Amino acid sequence: MNYDSFYQKSIENPEAFWAEQSDKIAWFKKPTQILSTDKNGFYRWFAGGELNTCYLSVDYHIEQGRGNQTALIYDSAATNSIIKYTYNEIKEEVSKIAGALRDLGIEKGDTVVIYMPMVPEAAFSMLACARLGAVHSVVFGGFAPHELAIRIDDAKPNVIISASCGIEFDKIIPYKPLLDEAIHLAEFKPKNCLVLQRPMCHANLVGERDIDFATMVAQSKPADCVPVDATDPLYVLYTSGTTGKPKGIVRDNGGHAVAMNFSMKYIYDLNPKDVFWAASDVGWVVGHSYIVYAPLIYGCTTVFFEGKPIKTPDAGTFWRVIDEHKVKVFFTAPTAFRAIKKEDSEAKLKEKYDTSSLKTIFVAGERCDPPTLEWLQQIAQVPIIDHWWQTESGWGIVANMMGVEQFPVKAGSATKPVCGFDVQILGENGQKLGPNEEGYVCIKLPLPPSCLPTLWNDDDRFRSSYLNKFEGYYLTGDGGYIDEEGYVFIMGRVDDVINVAGHRLSTGEMEEIVGSHKAVAECAVVGIADELRGQRPLGLVVLKDGIEISEEVLEEQLIKLIRDQIGAVAFFRNAILVKRLPKTRSGKILRKTIRQLVDGEQFTIPSTIDDVSILSEIELCMRNRKIGVFQ
Repeated sequence: MNYDSFYQKSIENPEAFWAEQSDKIAWFKKPTQILSTDKNGFYRWFAGGELNTCYLSVDYHIEQGRGNQTALIYDSAATNSIIKYTYNEIKEEVSKIAGALRDLGIEKGDTVVIYMPMVPEAAFSMLACARLGAVHSVVFGGFAPHELAIRIDDAKPNVIISASCGIEFDKIIPYKPLLDEAIHLAEFKPKNCLVLQRPMCHANLVGERDIDFATMVAQSKPADCVPVDATDPLYVLYTSGTTGKPKGIVRDNGGHAVAMNFSMKYIYDLNPKDVFWAASDVGWVVGHSYIVYAPLIYGCTTVFFEGKPIKTPDAGTFWRVIDEHKVKVFFTAPTAFRAIKKEDSEAKLKEKYDTSSLKTIFVAGERCDPPTLEWLQQIAQVPIIDHWWQTESGWGIVANMMGVEQFPVKAGSATKPVCGFDVQILGENGQKLGPNEEGYVCIKLPLPPSCLPTLWNDDDRFRSSYLNKFEGYYLTGDGGYIDEEGYVFIMGRVDDVINVAGHRLSTGEMEEIVGSHKAVAECAVVGIADELRGQRPLGLVVLKDGIEISEEVLEEQLIKLIRDQIGAVAFFRNAILVKRLPKTRSGKILRKTIRQLVDGEQFTIPSTIDDVSILSEIELCMRNRKIGVFQ
């Protein structure tokens, strides 16, 4: 198949293209309109169609005679256990959990928050919600109570499904105290919490609100699939916004199912029954799309991994899983391989395992830096495919479409736009830029299936965040350029959201927290380069007049503040005392200039800066603390 003709068909006649792809999934009722607009003028896919995502993921395969095929392999390096589930066994588990939710009053359109570690019950609970037509919202296990409370207030779940604990390396993290504190902080109070008791930690159940997960599920009768409209929401997944308030990304049922099915064949070059492994977490969009839904909808075997790339037990864990389960395509974040490289730079541990089943490694979640790419190419001896996408899209926007036509890899580029995504680089005034000219990475409307149709209960913010800057275009929030051969290069965020080991976190929110300290007059938090995590936050702090506090003591206190309100995932480690912050004459803090200085990038001093000597003072502080390029 030729990429150019296939891609152009999707851009020139999207309705015909996606109508053909929609025929490849099992509808209860075929859509009456392939592409339409709703009452708000937002694009919608497959209106009039009825389906059920859990049916496509489970029941359909059983009806096709594949009930005894292994559907999910739970490999827990954290607990040294492996459990394999067939499609038949998943249906039994999922339908009972759905029955338990139904007994608790959950119906089509209700919301359920899932706050769980990487245990099979997390995936089964997602599918159980889909089975009932309920909307699930998964919150990354172990997120701080403040963050969880914000999501509870926005999603308003009648039920929260959680577990007694998660495992981080060899440390047990009790979840129940975090959940209890979040419910205490939240204005909205869920009626019930289903709590999975894990053997390594017992949770205290509170009154009539808390219910033992296993007991409730065992007592419940199985529930059947509930038909939903293609345009009904499947889930809401929160991603950081520049205001500190998370944005609820809505994923619909119909467009999502069609895109997931399409991507497995044309991006990842898989066949049904192949073993696919996305080493991520269900708290992230990768976990939704490529641990749970896409592999199961397409009929693959998915690996559901609980553990880390290192220290569970060592940096050979990934290779062991690939060998043991005969993984064909592997997908993870570059930060995972940076961690492995740090501990096993010569890949000696890989030599213990047979990874001949592996055909491709995909990376995403952050830019794959050239040194990591080159190291991976050398040790893995398979194609290393960097592809770029967002929580908002739900699947690849730019990729080397391995099931269509494989292109040579260019370091720093995610290759070319995926079918349906009309990616363009625009200038500040909305003009289309030429080859190698850096600007705003935008996508001409309509977005293809699976992309967010709006934000959860916030159409105005959807418009202001994504649609208003350039009429007729979706603003990705990233800057970049397209070279003369059509390769897309993503250079980083144009707002203040940074990517810390795959977690998109708002530096604006961190600034609010740092600024809340009684000693702080003003501050700036910027994302600086980190060899292991991609980025990490750095705080620059100006003290209030008359306040005497050492940099060391203040740093410790600010680290604790960030950890308590956002969580350890923020990896906030450094707060630097400075006399002043570099600003424009209008008072805008020059965050990009600070980042470029600390990262050792070349930059032009903005003509609007009010005092250029401040940059020299900051550089001296960084040298004294050995931070960034000044290590």
